[in-house]
Amino acid sequence: MKIGLDVMGGDYAPDATIKGAILAQKEIPNSDRIVLIGIEEIIIAKLKEFNANLDDFEIVHAPDVIGMGEKPIKAFTQKPNSSISTGFKLLKGKKIDAFSSAGNTGAALVGAMYSVNTIPGVIRPCVSGYFPKENGGLSLILDIGASPDSKPDVLYQFAILGNIYAKYVMGIKNPRVGLLNIGEEEEKGNLQCQSTFQLMKDTKDFNFVGNVESRDLFKNNVDVFVCDGFVGNIIVKQTEALYSLLVKHNLLDDYFKRFNYENFGGSPILGVNSSVLIGHGISNDIAIKNMLLLSREVHTTKLPQKIKAAMAKYAQPN
Repeated sequence: MKIGLDVMGGDYAPDATIKGAILAQKEIPNSDRIVLIGIEEIIIAKLKEFNANLDDFEIVHAPDVIGMGEKPIKAFTQKPNSSISTGFKLLKGKKIDAFSSAGNTGAALVGAMYSVNTIPGVIRPCVSGYFPKENGGLSLILDIGASPDSKPDVLYQFAILGNIYAKYVMGIKNPRVGLLNIGEEEEKGNLQCQSTFQLMKDTKDFNFVGNVESRDLFKNNVDVFVCDGFVGNIIVKQTEALYSLLVKHNLLDDYFKRFNYENFGGSPILGVNSSVLIGHGISNDIAIKNMLLLSREVHTTKLPQKIKAAMAKYAQPN
């Protein structure tokens, strides 16, 4: 398989992206290739600087760069030769099997939706994040920023998408799905959560365990937490800030070390027709490496195809 990487994306690109690609190349089978997408002369110079073998990679020249602060739709359409736009062209043309970027998240979302397109039946794609559980496992939270305003039917679909991801990528046989709320009782929450609970409470599409609170995020009783992107993004960034404080004050133990974002690398955009991952803007080489390895895993497990099959099933009349 061929794994595309946006070399120019991220706060520490191109050094971090090139170093991460070199690390990932050492861990993937010889039959797989990492395709480096960006300004060719910079890519070649950096590969030489870091003593990498140029023959281990494919390079695709993309002279334009989309900045982290640019407006997504405008940047994606007005910079067709950017590393992000070029990556999605390659993905759409099946020249690569998966594409990863730690660059402009909005541009990556726009590219995914308008290049490889949303899976039929999916109202809104979403992005997920991980939380380490006390027992050593991981829980999944979605959405974490793609859809800040989500109606109940969209949240219901997030539960379906999260259930599929937890099954096939995380290896959880019967994921326990909870609706993130301010209390466990059925009548708790805002109108969004109350209406979503009514959709979920008798479902057979996933194992719904009811309303759950943010205090449950690190416990062992829930596998998939469902919320809109506004709530999810605040939770994830607050957790990142807490980890930084623990590092600063030298309070890390083996459990809290697992909160390091580098361990997870990136997150797949769930609900689009191909394997697309977005990474944290502050990604270093370790995070880039892990994003590329996860990208390979998402493609290998045929996650987009499984979501497509599931959505076709749910669309059928009872």
